Amino acid sequence: MKFLTLEGGQLGALSEDRVVDLAAAAGALGMTLPAATLVELVERGDSGAEAAWALCLRALERGIATRPVSAVRPRAPIPCPRRNIICIGKNYREHVKEVAATAIGGTGIPEQPIFFTKATTAVIGPGDPIPSHAEVTDKLDYEAELAIVIGSEARDISPERAMDHVFGYTAINDVSARDLQAAHVQWFRGKSLDGSAPMGPAIVHRSAMPALEQIRICCWVNGELRQDGHLGQLIFDIPSILVTLSSGMTLLPGDIIATGTPKGVGAGFKPPRFLVPGDEVAIEVTGAGRLVNRVA
Repeated sequence: MKFLTLEGGQLGALSEDRVVDLAAAAGALGMTLPAATLVELVERGDSGAEAAWALCLRALERGIATRPVSAVRPRAPIPCPRRNIICIGKNYREHVKEVAATAIGGTGIPEQPIFFTKATTAVIGPGDPIPSHAEVTDKLDYEAELAIVIGSEARDISPERAMDHVFGYTAINDVSARDLQAAHVQWFRGKSLDGSAPMGPAIVHRSAMPALEQIRICCWVNGELRQDGHLGQLIFDIPSILVTLSSGMTLLPGDIIATGTPKGVGAGFKPPRFLVPGDEVAIEVTGAGRLVNRVA
């Protein structure tokens, strides 16, 4: 079950190489539309996802309101999150090692998850340009990540029930201005420039994802593979992230949590290999699809 936010903001579904406009399909088939937008669908949880997928399959069977995926340019799945994107820093051991000697380094494996946030105004969709922000940074970097989308309100989550609160997953590029990140000590400014959170193309319901340890996170810059990791390498796995984050703090449906990036970021090379205008950054997360953006 893969769901998109289509060009007009309406809910869509993706099945292999076909996209269904669910509002148009519901009208043509005389069926109930489970949700008008992907945000609403997330709030309706598993039952909403199942109803939306049933509508998708019916539309595909009848050839109604479908287009090839090549003819669709979706927006970010959640174009305007109601809260900042929550991110986990230094959550892969090899990434910790590669940045240890840089200005954003520090020594040792974290004993607790490092949380920071990205502003909601950083979100852009597949194909949207990543601003270079040359007036404020010359050290723009990429970070391929799997993001969790919370499906139900929760506080003080138990390890046994943690995954029950996940609606699904998407891909995100935690674009980072490394000089700002270092200069301001706290990472918020360096992580929150406009256009620094490409996301998508789809939110994949957790039931449609492979086993978490089989999920790969890859990044190519101009066709060169830079990052290639998998969730089995996480220092803090998804249940432990949710348990820690929800302890004394309520998570809400639609909250987005980026789980960290594997080794291979631009800052980790010697010399560093930061992004410049014209660079194409492609991120692929197993099950969630391919996210491509170019630096403007």
